[in-house]
Amino acid sequence: MLDVRRLRLLCDLSRLGTIAAVATAHTYTPSAVSQQLSALEREAGVPLLERTGRRVVLTAAGRLLVQHGETVLAALGRADAALAAARAGVSGELRIGAFPSAIRTLLAPALVTLGERHTSLDLLLTELDPADVPAALLDRRLDVGLTQDYDVVPADIDPGLDSVPLLDEPVHLAVPAHVAATSPSAGSSASELRTLRDFSDAGWILASPGTLCHTAAVRLCGSAGFTPRARHRVDDFGTVLALVAAGQGVALVPRLAADNLPPGVHLLPLPTRRRTRVAFRQGSAAHPAVAAFIAALPQPAGRTAGVR
Repeated sequence: MLDVRRLRLLCDLSRLGTIAAVATAHTYTPSAVSQQLSALEREAGVPLLERTGRRVVLTAAGRLLVQHGETVLAALGRADAALAAARAGVSGELRIGAFPSAIRTLLAPALVTLGERHTSLDLLLTELDPADVPAALLDRRLDVGLTQDYDVVPADIDPGLDSVPLLDEPVHLAVPAHVAATSPSAGSSASELRTLRDFSDAGWILASPGTLCHTAAVRLCGSAGFTPRARHRVDDFGTVLALVAAGQGVALVPRLAADNLPPGVHLLPLPTRRRTRVAFRQGSAAHPAVAAFIAALPQPAGRTAGVR
């Protein structure tokens, strides 16, 4: 009989790539992870790992077991959800990960609704970049989280996660109003890519490297034929818009973040959209706390039955 905890370690090794990363995710030592994986190999009766230089890679049998292991772990998630549903009421801890503009505009009202509907539900919110949410869910540090993708940065769907759509919004270029008035394409019917090229020499307010917003800005500018010159690096959109209003540069801003546009900022349309989804581990969609969270959010998440 295969040990489920060891099976989870093997699936995490497939996802994370190194024993050290698996150890960090589970707060184990690398030696302890290696011992558990060796025990799993003995249970399986076939080699699951092989060394290539200093790296450990999965054998064909190991990759096959990971495929079945993901199915097993999803089934366990559904079993846990069914047991939670059998208990009276919605209770326990719900760990939520989300980005700042969604917390301010979407989640704050939803958390109030959840607190009123389910007084025994303990909500724990963590500010997190959407790029970091999938790993936090798979490492079981979160129960639900908001993920994103842009047209220019498509999402990689992890087989261990499911999701429902929450928001599909346009993305704008925020520029100082006096600059917009002198832009060659301001008020014209020129293509959106020309609008970006008009600002190829401008100073840009970019998010931190490694964040989804930073990647989207660099790729979108790249599609227009230039690399944005970073003048400031700021992750909070409220601060970004204040800097734009002060004439400190231009920036990509999704519609959600422009709910309170300061005076002196003009928004130009761009040829891309941003999509936000509510993600959770596969099999946990029916968990009462997860379902209650989705139901408390604005449409369409509350009425979406499908996943992915």
